[in-house]
Amino acid sequence: MYSKFQLARKYFQYYLTASNGKGHGIHSPFVFEFVTRVLNDKYKFDAYDLVESLRRKLEQDMTVIDVEDLGAGSAKSNAPKRIVSNIAIHSAKSRKLGQLLFRVANYYKPKNILELGTSLGISSAYMAIANPDAHVLTAEGSRSLADIARSNFQHLHLNNIKVVEGNFENSLSTMLEKLPTIDLAFIDGNHRKEPTLSYFKRLVSKATPKTIFIFDDIHWSREMEDAWKIIQDHPDVTCTIDIFFMGFVFFRSELKTKRHFTIRF
Repeated sequence: MYSKFQLARKYFQYYLTASNGKGHGIHSPFVFEFVTRVLNDKYKFDAYDLVESLRRKLEQDMTVIDVEDLGAGSAKSNAPKRIVSNIAIHSAKSRKLGQLLFRVANYYKPKNILELGTSLGISSAYMAIANPDAHVLTAEGSRSLADIARSNFQHLHLNNIKVVEGNFENSLSTMLEKLPTIDLAFIDGNHRKEPTLSYFKRLVSKATPKTIFIFDDIHWSREMEDAWKIIQDHPDVTCTIDIFFMGFVFFRSELKTKRHFTIRF
């Protein structure tokens, strides 16, 4: 994992070199549409308030829980006993990124959504509430977090989410058996190179030309940057978009030439 100073320096380099995020100079119609209608859509959906009210509730929750961390750890805390409010404040997807996940699911209307790394369920909720017709499978390694996430989904009346508990190596097999294809996948579970690449290779088998993969924290460490580069080079991948905090992977058949974009967000 990079230090705070290293991450800040990398972000500064990204900010200076990334495209301005307004779509200027992007000649691919698909990428221009993604940037202008999804990435930078400023419309305030009513669903935002529902999920953010849940976040505020969790940020006030002083319950102490046992958390089994099966991945590469947290930048804030790896303690086995953690306070729910600390997880909500430091580990849950930010409002800005959560709402971006909502817009992706709202715009492209994926039917089968898979997530690795449920945590408290904020990102899952954003994707599920964006498309009530979607079937959302989300995996969480910690039983206590999975239980809280289920309670949160009930609170929001989200009946289209199923939580699968256990180590991702096992739970992913269970999830893939239930899905004929994957339309949208959000990978936010194990921030190490080999597991990330293993997940990618298994998920690719269920991808279609319209599938979107989203990888979280692609600049979190040198390992994650190496994994991101290998994913970009995969022959089935036709386009990627790097917004520093996340990496988007596309398989669009109409994109004849492989292109990689770094866009300010």
